[in-house]
Amino acid sequence: MHRSSIDLNADLGEEVTDDAALLAVVTSANVACGYHAGNPVIMRRVCEEAVRLGVAVGAQVSYADRESFGRVARDVPFDRLREQVADQVGVLTAIAVSCGTTVDYVKPHGALYHRVVRDPEQAAAVLAGSGTLPVLGMPGGLLLDQAAAAGRRVLREGFPDRAYGDDGLLLPRTEPGAVLSDGEVIAARAVELAGWTEPRLDSLCVHGDNRGAVDHARAVRRALEAAGLVLSGLGNPPQD
Repeated sequence: MHRSSIDLNADLGEEVTDDAALLAVVTSANVACGYHAGNPVIMRRVCEEAVRLGVAVGAQVSYADRESFGRVARDVPFDRLREQVADQVGVLTAIAVSCGTTVDYVKPHGALYHRVVRDPEQAAAVLAGSGTLPVLGMPGGLLLDQAAAAGRRVLREGFPDRAYGDDGLLLPRTEPGAVLSDGEVIAARAVELAGWTEPRLDSLCVHGDNRGAVDHARAVRRALEAAGLVLSGLGNPPQD
């Protein structure tokens, strides 16, 4: 292991897990901004606890799709998607600032996360709607390529609780074995991913909507720390 720090993030404010327990483990929180889940009351609660614990806050932006939890791809025109992203980032930013913190990065959620890997227009809309925020996403995808070309800070993410296909992308959740559930396996995968040199990852994500998410996050954190890594949020400068 040739690095000294890595971030551990999870999706918060989605009303499906124990936010307080996850916030006690992770170093960055992807906060649902109301389009696939969450609401201003929940956002405020997460931000207040994040401030108390020193956890970085990120805007988890999505298609406007509460019915399907943001997991259905939508053909949203560029201008509309840009405004939807700007609205989500703006709402969370106002709440975060009132709680004494900032929004440190943007991360697409669900179907939008996967769409911007390959769709240049949708990727550009996410970037246009999120100002100059650092961008957390899949290594090798168009979203991060466009962000880097624009001079934005790029944050590369890996998923210890998900299986990857031969193309380097996540297997669809409908595929057998796509979602891992064994905490020991997930923890071992986290250490393996943290040791990658190409692509070098900045953050590992434990899905907050998985059963056992809190236990998985705890197991991942223990394994990373046992491997000699310091957990550091995405709002902090890298320690490598």
